[in-house]
Amino acid sequence: MSSDKITELKEEIAGYKIADSDGLEQFRIKYLGSKNVLKDLFGEIKNIPPDQKKSFGEKVNELKQLAEVKFEEHKNSLGSINQTGEKNIDLTLPGDYVKIGSRHPVSIVRNKVIEIFSRIGFLVAEGPEIEDDWHNFTALNTPPEHPARDMTDTFYVQINPDVVLRSQTSTVQVRTMGKQKPPIRIIAPGRVYRNETISYKHHVYFHQVEGLYINKEVSFADLKQTLYYFIKEFFGNDFNIRFRPSYFPFTEPSAELDIRHKDSNKWLEILGCGMVHPNVLTNCGINPDEYRGFAFGMGIERLAMLKYGIKDIRTLYENDVRVLQQFASEL
Repeated sequence: MSSDKITELKEEIAGYKIADSDGLEQFRIKYLGSKNVLKDLFGEIKNIPPDQKKSFGEKVNELKQLAEVKFEEHKNSLGSINQTGEKNIDLTLPGDYVKIGSRHPVSIVRNKVIEIFSRIGFLVAEGPEIEDDWHNFTALNTPPEHPARDMTDTFYVQINPDVVLRSQTSTVQVRTMGKQKPPIRIIAPGRVYRNETISYKHHVYFHQVEGLYINKEVSFADLKQTLYYFIKEFFGNDFNIRFRPSYFPFTEPSAELDIRHKDSNKWLEILGCGMVHPNVLTNCGINPDEYRGFAFGMGIERLAMLKYGIKDIRTLYENDVRVLQQFASEL
């Protein structure tokens, strides 16, 4: 009786048709699953005469191995078949359309700024976004009572009030001056943080690029010509430029630079600049009697908004594909 059952199951397994992944799973459950049909045969071994147990056990094992081999063969052959059971794939059909990605406008502007300043010898410098009080304020000649230290402007780390999220990339300038001897000619692009109310022109984080040049006999005229060059290269020749006196604790004298399209009467401030304050040079270990320098800083989002006519800074952070697709052709 048991021998006949083995023969029957052997023929059944050999003739079992497996057409798709569903059929393969049904085969596995029937012959190899936890409640497979071969279990009854293994249970019969105890009823087989002692002199026949070895032969019977070998036949049952061969039956199980037959099922396992067939399962693995079909599993491999069906590996590329999709869940719908389709076997034939027409490789001559065109592929699915893949949308072309694009650079973010902030990245485009950042790369353009770096490229322009690299032509006149400025190297890129980077630094940490989490800073200490010395690099973010004290070294930059910002006294303890200065408004920039107030909680309304700066993000302080609660577990350590001496640690802040940098509010400007001037911290990179401080670090560079502290470890590199003049001449120094760098730009420092990076993300900064301000504790401000989010609006169409302000955000709690944005990107800056700051420049620094330290050498002997550096003048305000060098600063002006450097920025004239940048504005013309970035915006073109259709803009007028003006400097206005201003105040920053880390530069003296200080100024702000405005631009105006020749067809417009509206001036737009785009950056702050000035001659590096002697106290800053001293704090960074540079002799102000021997070296002078200039520095400038501008918001990358501000440049992007002016260049591409974006009215709301929040547009740059909403990841709206309709907006980003407009920059697919940009380098």
